[in-house]
Amino acid sequence: MSHPLPNQRAFGFAGIPSFLRVPVTADLAALDADVAVIGVPSDVGSPFLPGSRMGPRGIREQSLRFGSEGYYDHRDRRTYLEDVLRERRITDVGDVDATPSDTEVTFERTTEALGGILNSGALPVVLGGDHAITYPVVRAYESPVHVVHFDAHIDYSPFQHGFMNTNMHAFRHIRKMPHVQSLTQVGIRSLRNGRDAMEDALNDGNRIVDMEEFRDLAAPGLAEILPADAPTYVSIDIDVLDMSLVPGCVSLEPNGMAYAELRDSLVALSEHANIVGFDLVEVNPVLDVGTSMTSYIAAHTILEFLGHICAQPRWTERRQERAEQRRLMEESKR
Repeated sequence: MSHPLPNQRAFGFAGIPSFLRVPVTADLAALDADVAVIGVPSDVGSPFLPGSRMGPRGIREQSLRFGSEGYYDHRDRRTYLEDVLRERRITDVGDVDATPSDTEVTFERTTEALGGILNSGALPVVLGGDHAITYPVVRAYESPVHVVHFDAHIDYSPFQHGFMNTNMHAFRHIRKMPHVQSLTQVGIRSLRNGRDAMEDALNDGNRIVDMEEFRDLAAPGLAEILPADAPTYVSIDIDVLDMSLVPGCVSLEPNGMAYAELRDSLVALSEHANIVGFDLVEVNPVLDVGTSMTSYIAAHTILEFLGHICAQPRWTERRQERAEQRRLMEESKR
């Protein structure tokens, strides 16, 4: 007697938890997708409390609640991600093989994995992990890129006392990369941002948008800081949201963004700039409440941002370009 598998679209708790239940590809050399979701389960850069290494798994589990056929937004009466999911153009490539005892090895593996995704022509969607992982991710890019950093914290601490690879240092590394054209840091508000770090960020030419200016600019004004159609990498620390929304985060802070403010900012960026990848970090399921609301809001944020990226005309126009890139890669292997 056969026992059919349950309808996994109806039962969010059943089945293997890849992101949105998309196909899993373990071999980056064989990657054939327009979007590649990858986890970096590392929190060795979090000196206060561990647990954000569980973030990729927590986000994937909560993503199952959205089904696998796209999502309908009643505000504009449109279903997002329907085509790319139906055509199986989103793939989950699993996690970087993080080594808790060796930060440099984890970072090298992260850069190598992201390089494989970028060489395939896929858009990387990175699930953290603590914010230290953004450094080796951005390091994998070779072409010029602008970076937009959503966070309560400046993450620009000086390198001292042997510390240089924590979640407080990532953007000091990133700003020095020759391919990084600009760094815009949004939502900065923590009283724990040191004077030296803030002044160094400004002296290095970064654009810092604190919460007061952010609310004056609103989403379209924020996006217009960047040149139109600029290749842009976006890094989202979940603590850019107000602390009431993200209990499962080590460094939550008051006076943060409402969800709609973050969502509208990401939508505006997707319309104005050419998004070439993004990450979402600092979700800590160990600290979260029973409903996993922080993991859920993280999955929700990724879903909406990705949906709007894939809805842009530039995305459709590039599909043939990506297909040609994959074809040439296949020919080079023969």
